[in-house]
Amino acid sequence: MAFFGAQPTSPADIELIDPPPDSISSISFSPTADFLAVGSWDNNVRVYEIDTNGRSQGKAMYSHEGPVLDDGTKVFSGGADKAARMYDLQTGASQQVGAHDAPIKCVRWIETGGGILITGSWDKTVKYWNTSTVSPTPMGTLQLPERVYAMDVAQLLLVVATAERQICTINLAQPDTIYKKIDSPLKWQTRTIACFPAGDGYAVGSVEGRVAIQYIEDKDSSNNFSFKCHRKDAANSKDGTSVYSVNAISFHIQHGTFSTSGSDGVVYFWDKDSKTRLKTFDAAPGPITCTAFNRTGTIFAYAVSYDWSKGHTGMTPGHVNKVMLHPLKDEEIKRKPKK
Repeated sequence: MAFFGAQPTSPADIELIDPPPDSISSISFSPTADFLAVGSWDNNVRVYEIDTNGRSQGKAMYSHEGPVLDDGTKVFSGGADKAARMYDLQTGASQQVGAHDAPIKCVRWIETGGGILITGSWDKTVKYWNTSTVSPTPMGTLQLPERVYAMDVAQLLLVVATAERQICTINLAQPDTIYKKIDSPLKWQTRTIACFPAGDGYAVGSVEGRVAIQYIEDKDSSNNFSFKCHRKDAANSKDGTSVYSVNAISFHIQHGTFSTSGSDGVVYFWDKDSKTRLKTFDAAPGPITCTAFNRTGTIFAYAVSYDWSKGHTGMTPGHVNKVMLHPLKDEEIKRKPKK
């Protein structure tokens, strides 16, 4: 299935000041304050303050990668050093709050019980850490079938995509048990996954330019579908099409619509309920590696950076590294009436 809808437009986007000098691996807005954390392959996390007009100012930097903001005063991150860290924006102090036996691929934070950090690793586990009373021992550990590639959380839903195209859903009311395990509805390796804001399903993207919309409960399975995206006509390819990886999916909390971004340097906005493409961004001068909506749903951030899809040979001198801030208009992100 392919979506049709809005025509390409040229948004008046604002570039983040002093971006990382190396590939950008993750970006995350605070859920309660106007901060944006940016993780990079240069092993640093940078935190910026963003005003309502999209202007940015550097706030802090510490050594690590893969950030997630909690209550606006602390940043949590996990990286290839196998450690999870917490950085306090008020005091400037950094401390280790968790560890795995292999690199930490994903981190998520939930407010339950004073704050719990969830970490997913290539050691085939998810661990839960109490962030109010830091301890070297996790609150719980969940064994997974394979290495963690992508992870997200919304409401009581935790969804983890692993190697070998496995997808595990966990009800956080019972965090030590896998609620459901399925093979990905997509035939190729999972690249990204994101929960619906309502916590009743998720969108998953693969390296083969395709996205699947998947509901958790069997009673909603008639609403499951997949569609092609991030593809271009190419006369010199075998089937006349160049296919690009879907690198990131982000949901707009207020409207429930979502974005996809890819190695083709393009961002799309979609409405899954009406199966409509809402907006197409002009192609950026490089792959889009990660994206995020801010807490009020008024700013959309996206990173233009090398995504290593072509290996070391694709990392050419002068490759662009920047984060763009797109001021959102209701008409480009609101749901459309079902046809």
